[in-house]
Amino acid sequence: ALRPDRLSNALSTYIGNVMGKDYVFQQPFDMASTFDETSSQTPVFFVLFPGVDPTPWVEGLGKTMNISTDEGTFCNISMGQGQEKPAEAVVERYAKSGGWVMLQNCHLMSSWVPQLERLLEVVQDNAHEDFRCYISAEPPGALSGPN
Repeated sequence: ALRPDRLSNALSTYIGNVMGKDYVFQQPFDMASTFDETSSQTPVFFVLFPGVDPTPWVEGLGKTMNISTDEGTFCNISMGQGQEKPAEAVVERYAKSGGWVMLQNCHLMSSWVPQLERLLEVVQDNAHEDFRCYISAEPPGALSGPN
């Protein structure tokens, strides 16, 4: 008979032995490796969960690459009512000149997200190679409600 309290551990052991440990153990998140897979053409989307804030990861990596608020090459905008136009302006400016923008809590502006998507489509064609757009929001189920 299978004991429910032991099934999860037994499956993990079996899968690790048969398929390999990579199927059982997740590597810790590495922002530098993630950055290596990015480009100025594709935004990076962070799904927010309780206790997880990607802001220090982005800011920390930026500092190693001379991207910071002090340098005028990083802008962090917490989305909420009235932040649409400032966010659009920063995206347009950094797409031209190079820089990183972090748009946090986009789930609070779900009706504006299609406009952001269109803006990113427009600016990606001629975006500066140092442009990056980082977006954070709660899981997609949270996007279905009104602002």
